[in-house]
Amino acid sequence: DAFTASVCNLNPGARGHVRIRSARPEDAPCIQPNYLSTDEDRKVAADSLRLTRRIAAMPALARYRPQELKPGMQYCSDEDLARLAGDIGTTIFHPVGTCRMGAAGDAGAVVDARLRVHGIAALRVADASVMPTITSGNTNAPTLMIAERAAAWIVAAPG
Repeated sequence: DAFTASVCNLNPGARGHVRIRSARPEDAPCIQPNYLSTDEDRKVAADSLRLTRRIAAMPALARYRPQELKPGMQYCSDEDLARLAGDIGTTIFHPVGTCRMGAAGDAGAVVDARLRVHGIAALRVADASVMPTITSGNTNAPTLMIAERAAAWIVAAPG
């Protein structure tokens, strides 16, 4: 018998990027998530692993005799735990913000509050990429809400 404990930073400070690699549409984009690139994100990772260890050591779990496989109890420093969190970590596949919403004067914003792409008529983006920051939970429900709002705006638009 075994169990898996998983930790996830629901409010990461790191910001990555998605960039085109070339003018050829068949070339995959360059995706750089920059996981654990901030001091705060590394601290959250280390603290989360420590909390998981404390939970596994609780009397309620004693009959299961939990033993840590990864990263390994020999690792205790912030630096080791953050590095190993990066080594064993995986994405939860909820990226946001690559076409983020914001004012037309914001150089990092792609769409306005009605999901219209700045400077391009009759083009909207209606997915998780418009969220300026990630929600503290699964992105599915807010993405559905974004899609519903976009559909209503498109139906209501003249022409």
